[in-house]
Amino acid sequence: MSLVLDPAAQDLLFREARTANTFTDEPVTDEQVQAVYDLVKYGPTAFNQSPLRVTLVRSPEARERLVRHMAEGNRPKTAAAPLVAILSADNEFHEELPRLFPHFPAAKDAFFSERAVRENAAAMNATLQAGYFLIGVRAAGLAAGPMTGFDFEGVRKEFLDDDHNPLMIVNIGRPGPDAWFPRSPRLTYEDVVTTV
Repeated sequence: MSLVLDPAAQDLLFREARTANTFTDEPVTDEQVQAVYDLVKYGPTAFNQSPLRVTLVRSPEARERLVRHMAEGNRPKTAAAPLVAILSADNEFHEELPRLFPHFPAAKDAFFSERAVRENAAAMNATLQAGYFLIGVRAAGLAAGPMTGFDFEGVRKEFLDDDHNPLMIVNIGRPGPDAWFPRSPRLTYEDVVTTV
């Protein structure tokens, strides 16, 4: 059975998509980011909790503050990318559940009254949404460079608060010269899938 999605779209989103390490200086607009969000917000999460939060780092001052928290190898590309996004999990996502899960507004208190439960749910579902975000960036014709090589606590203190945990930092833009490392191998279907 073949996929329904057009092969060119499959290539754009998956087969030809790569983690970009260099970018052109073409700006990434707020309209482009809005279009990405307006697409990926429909990706499913448990209880429609939608805990992903996105902090766009645009100003030179904020970029300088962020670069200080990046691992050494990630600093130059983060300093040069047209746009950088900090993706984080909102541990207080449950406050939005009466609006986001209206057919069962009591879910807020019935399932998420305890902080530890919320932190676990927020981390899992915001990470899922981060994957949607990366696909959305690709769907916009842009390249994404997701990174987890940074001081998580430093970024949290610098840009977030105690209710938000950083998940990854994503450089966004049009790929520049020598943007790609060689494609790494992937596991086969047989390596991954077990039937019981």
